[in-house]
Amino acid sequence: MVTPVTATAFIPPASVLTVMAHPDDAELWAGGTLALCAAAGADVTIAVPLHPEPRASEAVAGAAVLGAGLHEINEPTAAAVRERLLDTRPEVVLTHPLRDVHPDHRRIAEAVLEALPEVVIATGCPRRVYTTDTYNSLTLDGPVHAHTTVDITSTWASKQRALAAHASQPIAEHFGPMAETLGRLWGARVGVAFAENFVPLPILGRLPTAVTL
Repeated sequence: MVTPVTATAFIPPASVLTVMAHPDDAELWAGGTLALCAAAGADVTIAVPLHPEPRASEAVAGAAVLGAGLHEINEPTAAAVRERLLDTRPEVVLTHPLRDVHPDHRRIAEAVLEALPEVVIATGCPRRVYTTDTYNSLTLDGPVHAHTTVDITSTWASKQRALAAHASQPIAEHFGPMAETLGRLWGARVGVAFAENFVPLPILGRLPTAVTL
């Protein structure tokens, strides 16, 4: 079942931690939603493994466009993710699909999954975890399931600007057009111009009851 979340009905969580594999991933898969959350006053942080220049500076610039903070983790391991979760205690975590087609994406998602039980038992946070979209919405197990689809029409321009900050990457030729195609596809499914989709990940056997992030 698709749960459409329009911009006017969007109620942001108090805090969002996005744990991704590459500096442009948060912008590509969740940039519009992160910008919505930040604009509504949520504490938004993007965590990615350390990358050399110019990608490190591009990560800072892209996060700033979205209104998010940036945290670089030394290695994409469960221990590093666990430390970040314990430090920030976010209400919501976003990460890649566990069966993403990109091996780097799978590794960071598995690190998040491994870190979750101990942290949730100790702190009660995060309360909800979602996986994002991926390349052409196809995982190794098939299409990404429609679930919580957020109207990002009002922040689409911010998402585009944040993506453009990653000048060393093939944004104009590849990732930008793909983002637009996916944004329009998810938007059409819920009757808006642009949208992003998120699928809940069970935490200790529980799924979220919230109709928004």
